[in-house]
Amino acid sequence: MKRTRPITLVLLVIGGAFVGFFIEVGLASAGRPIIALPLSLSITLVAAGAIVVTLAVPIARAIRGTNQAPINPFRAMRTVVLAKASSLVGALIAGLGVGVVVYLLSRAVVPAVSSLWLSFAAAIAGAILLACGLVAEKLCTLPPDDGDPDHPVSAPDRRLG
Repeated sequence: MKRTRPITLVLLVIGGAFVGFFIEVGLASAGRPIIALPLSLSITLVAAGAIVVTLAVPIARAIRGTNQAPINPFRAMRTVVLAKASSLVGALIAGLGVGVVVYLLSRAVVPAVSSLWLSFAAAIAGAILLACGLVAEKLCTLPPDDGDPDHPVSAPDRRLG
């Protein structure tokens, strides 16, 4: 499994921002209420990020040799996949939050401060989930082999292959 590329994350943030902005524009032009991102979304994203990093720590200890207990390779694979998915979803939600904030700030009538801060909090929480996913992915990366020093290999690839 390859590491998450920065261009993928940037494209997801930009795509999420466009989707968030244009959904709000479409809802407002149709006369429907715009989407207000709840505070529970931000709390859940931060909690998910903490869980992802917590799941990756035992794998990092096993890779570095500080933990003597063997790690199930399927658990390592699931953790790496969860870390990668978390970084991708975090980028998408961070972009969505940015798009909603941009829409709210571009209106002629400035909305209530609470809806602006909740959208901003969702964007920050998405960025936190993105960072936690990248940290967990890094924790699950094996050191390079002696034969191939430029190629980082993730934990499940080495243990299963």
